[in-house]
Amino acid sequence: MTGELFWLAMSAALGLILWIPYTAAGAGVVGLKSGTTDVPNHADFPGWAQRSHRVHMNLVESLAPFAVLVLILSVTGKADAATSTAAATFFFARVAHAIIYTMGIPYLRTVAYTVGWVACLYLLWQILA
Repeated sequence: MTGELFWLAMSAALGLILWIPYTAAGAGVVGLKSGTTDVPNHADFPGWAQRSHRVHMNLVESLAPFAVLVLILSVTGKADAATSTAAATFFFARVAHAIIYTMGIPYLRTVAYTVGWVACLYLLWQILA
């Protein structure tokens, strides 16, 4: 497995766990039984849980282009140490984004998001070059 595919798998794993904090908060707001039968209104969640939900949705949106780029690199044989580093950068930027955004730290979340976005642009550049 290439480094890019490993970081894609790790990013998918991150997506598989990011729902847990805001879902747990929802169970605390509406109760476990109600939370398993109805979709709770996220507006009723504490602020950190609302941000946690947005973090998850943002990763879901960003994961598709990242996955496409990684798969194209893998299929075309253009993967190398630099693209592996860019894929790792995407993953760690998304982890930082999740923590920073959930904690409600202004400005740094934009920096973390932008680092991941630039990593994807680099992958695209390597495909097109």
